[in-house]
Amino acid sequence: MQKREKIFLVLCSVFITSLVLANVVGITKFVHFWGLSIPVGMLAYPVTFLCTDLISELYGHKHANFLVWVGLMMNVFLFAILSMGFYLPPDPTWLAGLQDEPYKAEIFGTIYDLMARATLASMIAYLIAQFCDVYFYHFWKRFTKDKHLWLRNNASTMTSQLIDTTAVMFITFWGKLSLSQILQFILFGYIFKIVAAALDTPFMYLGVHLLKPRVENE
Repeated sequence: MQKREKIFLVLCSVFITSLVLANVVGITKFVHFWGLSIPVGMLAYPVTFLCTDLISELYGHKHANFLVWVGLMMNVFLFAILSMGFYLPPDPTWLAGLQDEPYKAEIFGTIYDLMARATLASMIAYLIAQFCDVYFYHFWKRFTKDKHLWLRNNASTMTSQLIDTTAVMFITFWGKLSLSQILQFILFGYIFKIVAAALDTPFMYLGVHLLKPRVENE
């Protein structure tokens, strides 16, 4: 296997792991981070945009769009397996062994209820936001004539993150929370994401500096 293929595989693996992790833990817990109240799954999500930006820079938009589709399919696969586990009848022997701890029998159902709507919302928002991220990244790359890496990295991510955050929060919490609460979560989530996008700029430069020679020399 060539180095460029290994690097692409590693970036894809980090992307998929972060994406699945973000959806599995999702909104199972809200945490205070940088003084903001955000769902714990959001901690992993900015990594996905760093990966797509790196792949866009190193391999081009076709590879980045391919990764977006793979990520969507992994979301569908995750949701299908979790749904199967939820609707299949539990094993009687297993239930009998939980007589002293009956709450454990409900843990999976509780997690499924929390993440089912959030995962569906995430799939819709993810597809829109990731394609927007790839599109705007290459738009700014062409506009700046392949200069100002920091600009295309941050501008594409900040735009797509606004779309993603707004869609996820509205689809997940519409009818469950008040409009003011939803807007507050959107604001907190977006602030977290744009700060994370700004902070990942050095990692973007470092990744391009270290990986581009290895990708282009193969």
